[in-house]
Amino acid sequence: MESNFVYHVTTPEKWAEAQVKGQFETDTLVTEGFIHCSTSAQVAGVLDRYYKGQENLIKLKIQKDKVERPLIFELAGSIDEVFPHIHGPINLDAIVEVTKI
Repeated sequence: MESNFVYHVTTPEKWAEAQVKGQFETDTLVTEGFIHCSTSAQVAGVLDRYYKGQENLIKLKIQKDKVERPLIFELAGSIDEVFPHIHGPINLDAIVEVTKI
């Protein structure tokens, strides 16, 4: 069931770095305190708003009940929409699929 998952768009380089570190982190974890994620229905809008024209992207499929850090749905005021945020590094066993975009 799709509601059991959230998604994160990233690069193959960041994914490779996570496999070395043993957990997935982003710059926003340091600057904002969480990792931005999306529901399945939100991925297309995220790609359009933040990744337009970029190539070589991947989508991480994250199983919500495996995430060891707080996963909180919070309002993104800039677009008045609620998004899932993971407040901490993502444990790799929660990432159940990696898809090239």
